[in-house]
Amino acid sequence: MKTEIVLIRHGETEWNRAGRIQGHSDSGLTSEGIAQAQAVARRLEHDPACALISSDLGRARQTAAIIGWHRKLRVHVDERLRERKFGVAEGQHYVRLNTEYPEMFSRERETNPDYTPPGGESRQQHYDRVQRAMISLSESFAGRRIIVVTHGGVLSCVYRWLRGIAVAAPHPIDIPNVGYNVIEHADAMWSIRVWGDVSHLDRITAETC
Repeated sequence: MKTEIVLIRHGETEWNRAGRIQGHSDSGLTSEGIAQAQAVARRLEHDPACALISSDLGRARQTAAIIGWHRKLRVHVDERLRERKFGVAEGQHYVRLNTEYPEMFSRERETNPDYTPPGGESRQQHYDRVQRAMISLSESFAGRRIIVVTHGGVLSCVYRWLRGIAVAAPHPIDIPNVGYNVIEHADAMWSIRVWGDVSHLDRITAETC
């Protein structure tokens, strides 16, 4: 029995563009982000998925609502699909935090997976939450195909889990806004079928040329 989960990151947000940490805080989609959501919605318009599930954070729900309108599917929200909670860092700029909290946002070396930012959650806590959510969804929708709209940090956890990469090990992972990703659970095994596909965004480029 094969279960498929189509994973979509939300469209570009105002804070994505400004280089600010979002976490459980939120900012709306930019005009580009809305166009991105519409592009991936068109790609999914005839997808055989039977359900549409979204993180309960606004940027994911806004993206999912656009997909749902095209697919005529109701959006179900699941807070387990939230981005990592960054506590005091939320709303701050990455450049500033790389200096003030290097142990939290190290880009160049191994970091402590159990380090917890004040008011936030550790990488390990986030990873475990995401893993439990994926397993739970695969059990609830066994033998079917679903669409999940979520966040970059969640997708990073999924990729690391399925590729056997340590939670906090430095590793480049391509996670574009509205990237199309498909993971599969079959014969007690998980696999990545598609990752980081943004071919649906070619239409946006063509329309603006």
